[in-house]
Amino acid sequence: MNEQTTPVTFTHDEHAILKQLQGTIPLTLTPFAHIAQQAGVDEDLVIALIREMKDKGYIRRFGATLRHRKAGYGFNAMTAWYVEEGMDINAIGMLMAKRPEISHCYQRRTCMDWPYSLYTMIHGRSKEDCLRVVDELVKETGVTQYDLLFSTKELKKTSMRYF
Repeated sequence: MNEQTTPVTFTHDEHAILKQLQGTIPLTLTPFAHIAQQAGVDEDLVIALIREMKDKGYIRRFGATLRHRKAGYGFNAMTAWYVEEGMDINAIGMLMAKRPEISHCYQRRTCMDWPYSLYTMIHGRSKEDCLRVVDELVKETGVTQYDLLFSTKELKKTSMRYF
């Protein structure tokens, strides 16, 4: 059965804000004020619209994209961790997520052939940097079983374009 959705209609101000948000967010201390100025609206309206769209599920996340290689971090390791039953996976995940070398940390279901339940994306200037972080995490968390998957290239990262 095909589910029909009602198209969302935006006001002139919302359209102007969203047009600014779909591009590169300005690198300033007050990016929302800059966006508001470009859209000809108040900064509070920009922030309220982002919150409303997130609350309604129109957008899932709003965040920065770091181009790691351009920042000098050319080595990335997706690390899949096997967290044994009885270990506090939430506490372990929180500890891992606090590391500045880690940009992503999340839990996933396991399956018979793949027992890993916690994943981190580790960034370093060298392969040795990534391995050092893994070694330190093993010592800090007690999670000793893991698999490392090093990135071989960076895929194109672009913002969505709607208008």
